[in-house]
Amino acid sequence: MQYGPAVRRRKLGAELRALRARTGLTSGEAARLVGWHQSKVSRIETGASGVKPADVRLLLDAYGVAEAELRELLLILAGSHDGGRDHWWHAYRGVLPPTYRDFISLESQASAMRTLETSVVPGLLQTPEYARAVTRAAVEGLDEERLDALVEVRLARQDVLRTHRPLELTAVLDEAVLRREVGGPEVMARQLRRLVEAGRLPQVRLQVLPFRAGAHIGITGPFVILSFPSTSDLDVVVLDHMTSSLYLERREDLQAYSEAFNTLRTHALSPEDSLDFIAGIGDDT
Repeated sequence: MQYGPAVRRRKLGAELRALRARTGLTSGEAARLVGWHQSKVSRIETGASGVKPADVRLLLDAYGVAEAELRELLLILAGSHDGGRDHWWHAYRGVLPPTYRDFISLESQASAMRTLETSVVPGLLQTPEYARAVTRAAVEGLDEERLDALVEVRLARQDVLRTHRPLELTAVLDEAVLRREVGGPEVMARQLRRLVEAGRLPQVRLQVLPFRAGAHIGITGPFVILSFPSTSDLDVVVLDHMTSSLYLERREDLQAYSEAFNTLRTHALSPEDSLDFIAGIGDDT
């Protein structure tokens, strides 16, 4: 399995290699420009070793990279706190698994998310009561303090939809997501109303895949595609498992999941009809 930190190193290295190639420099020439040994540049570009934000700045300056958005993203991948973004999830290191922290880090810097959900409402759109019920059911043996912390994290993640450059969220929801009663009728009714409200936001697009659509390409399970500003080479597919997350970064994987998502959207209700559909289920709850 490929986990988040390794994905970030490889993606950062691949982007730095592409930027170097764009300048026409060899790895040895780049190393001499910044006063390093050639092997250090090679290790960084292959993702074999981590790289400090200060070293990334040196390389970006050497390659003449002036695009502020691209520089910020690459520095974030290197672990920088620059750019005025608060890595708030560090306060929860004691309760969050490393793969979840890594997902939050990627999510916080993404410009767009496409997700298929087959069982539960996407975390970015959950109400506090729904989030509590889902978390309690998904993680056995939680004490109240840790449960509270995990719900706080789930709700804090939703800030990506409210920033000055909000994440663009496109979600395809299997009808089962809407029919599964999580937390009881009242909790579910409030959650459905929240979905309708969220679906009217300019940065959110919801589509429902009704039962009558039959078997579909996403029947094997949910997935998330995170896209980043400046370059599609940093995009990643995330698959959640019970004890870990799998990150797919190969171009052919990204293409396959992107095509699958587009297919799902063609079989789903339109965004307008989807909101009416969700509201109708809410009225019956």
